[in-house]
Amino acid sequence: MSTIVILTGAGISAESGIETFRAETGLWAQHRVEDVATPEGFAKDPKLVVDFYNARRATAAAAQPNAAHRALARLEAEHDGEVLVVTQNVDDLHERGGSQNLIHMHGALNSALCAACDHRWPAPMTMAVGDACPSCGAAAARPDIVWFGEMPYQMDRIFETLGRCDVFAAIGTSGNVYPAAGFVAEAARAGAETVEINLERSAVGSQFDSARLGPATQTVTAWVDEILS
Repeated sequence: MSTIVILTGAGISAESGIETFRAETGLWAQHRVEDVATPEGFAKDPKLVVDFYNARRATAAAAQPNAAHRALARLEAEHDGEVLVVTQNVDDLHERGGSQNLIHMHGALNSALCAACDHRWPAPMTMAVGDACPSCGAAAARPDIVWFGEMPYQMDRIFETLGRCDVFAAIGTSGNVYPAAGFVAEAARAGAETVEINLERSAVGSQFDSARLGPATQTVTAWVDEILS
């Protein structure tokens, strides 16, 4: 039974109407990374950061999973081995599309985190600066998002699975953000077949064995059909 690891980035959710960060009209065009996606930015202007993620939470809640999300859930359900989806996305479209074996390495919009005790709880649609932690009572709630300079979640499990996978696919990723950009090299060292599925080749595209270019709803669905056939 083969093990498949799939890394997904903003490109898989773009057809659901969630802007990618690097698009000219995208989120980073309106905000500096330093202001909304770093611990320093949160310390400097917590309201700006909380409002930024409140807006993103509303956008994600209004979006619907697309055919690519559903295809990966079908792969997990019908493949006779292990399928692990590791997403850089903070929306919940994979879950709503049916994926269950899933790691949100960069956190999740629908989760809140206590900066004092590390307790997590379901985030309200609108968070406020100074929200109290339901566990310890500290007024230290923050979005449960991995900001630049922080360690992504479940890296031990990710690298353990990459080290024994038979197939690695990266879908809709830029290849600009580490450690995720290094996953293809890790999988290749394990002898895995590697494929990039994207609108265009990423910054690490030359490291993949093959590439499939086009909209995720078409390319991912076709790739899953081939694997399951």
